[in-house]
Amino acid sequence: MNKYEEVLAKYPLNFSEEQVRVKTEEILAKQTKNFTPEVLRFIYSCIDLTTLNTEDSRESVWRFVQQVNDFDGSSSDISNVAAICVYPNFVSVVKEALTVDTRIASVAGGFPSSQTFPEVKIAEVGLAVADGADEIDIVLNVGAFFDGNYDDLCGEIAEIKEACRDAHLKVILETALLKTADNIHRAAILAMYSGADFLKTSTGKGYAGASPEAVFVLCSAIKEYERLHGTKIGVKVSGGVRTAEDAVKYYTIVKEILGNEWLTPKLFRIGASSLAENILKAL
Repeated sequence: MNKYEEVLAKYPLNFSEEQVRVKTEEILAKQTKNFTPEVLRFIYSCIDLTTLNTEDSRESVWRFVQQVNDFDGSSSDISNVAAICVYPNFVSVVKEALTVDTRIASVAGGFPSSQTFPEVKIAEVGLAVADGADEIDIVLNVGAFFDGNYDDLCGEIAEIKEACRDAHLKVILETALLKTADNIHRAAILAMYSGADFLKTSTGKGYAGASPEAVFVLCSAIKEYERLHGTKIGVKVSGGVRTAEDAVKYYTIVKEILGNEWLTPKLFRIGASSLAENILKAL
């Protein structure tokens, strides 16, 4: 048994696929009581407001940031979004345009496929941090995971974590591609072991986005990791979260499994482009 197998053996998945489905449904039965203005205001403050489009430009990103600037202080009871998330070449634009206390997040490391040279991934992360990124979102090397090549998988995350310096590292598992609860759980453990500060469901590019069952598995892995290590790892739900109702589903899962300690923008995020507007409409 190598060191990665030893790590995985410490965190067995204690649920079958059917049990994951049933337990998730039981939790979601409680979501109605969480559909309140207070919860919606909190969720707004946990949004990573995202623009990751082929047609993004300096001018469009500047306008995007200005919307966040203009919102600040416009409501006495709604805090601004947690972060603005862009491609790495636009981090400097966000840094220049941003006038409010919102974090800057950047996808990097060959996003969204993670298919490039490790040296390029590390360089891209380093450049994004140098330009002002507070948070880096990378994609797990899913090919290495499926091959069982955990040396490359974990070594790459560890090197990227070092390149992040003081920036937080979010590792995107692409849960719809991993498909099974066992795969999602194993990938989550390996990512946390290698230095992830956050686990993120999906890129929203090319594959289905988040699902309640996948978030149930991620939260269960995070809870067990915290129990054994005392380290709180954040969870970010991304991909297809567009409505207030969608967001409250994931809020409910995090609340029921991880508890109120995780109900803070420091440990709970939702990556979205249209969700912010939909929450304001619901409010």
